[in-house]
Amino acid sequence: MGLGDAALIKDNHVAAAGSVLAALKAVRAEAPDLPCEVEVDSLEQLDDVLAADVELVLLDNFPVWQTQIAVQRRDTRSPKTLLESSGGLSLDSAADYAGTGVDYLAIGALTHSVRVLDIGLDT
Repeated sequence: MGLGDAALIKDNHVAAAGSVLAALKAVRAEAPDLPCEVEVDSLEQLDDVLAADVELVLLDNFPVWQTQIAVQRRDTRSPKTLLESSGGLSLDSAADYAGTGVDYLAIGALTHSVRVLDIGLDT
């Protein structure tokens, strides 16, 4: 698996294109068979993306209650679309997010908040 295996449409791409759907349309025009993951930061953006039949949606900084709504909308409107929760998740909140029915969890604390083990070779 490499960077060319899928397109990740993030908030900066959406801003440059003018909308989440415009960004998705631009990617699909260049690479119609490439799977797309689209980052959304609102339920309104989620509704647009679910109607566009994307493979994976990244729910950015959604609280647990909003994630539950997102899962319900996905299940009703586009059951094959996968959902990933990202942004603000911790090891303490992971079980709550997993319980909503999302398919993936991205827990940045696993890498950016890890404590370094101080190992030295000197005696």
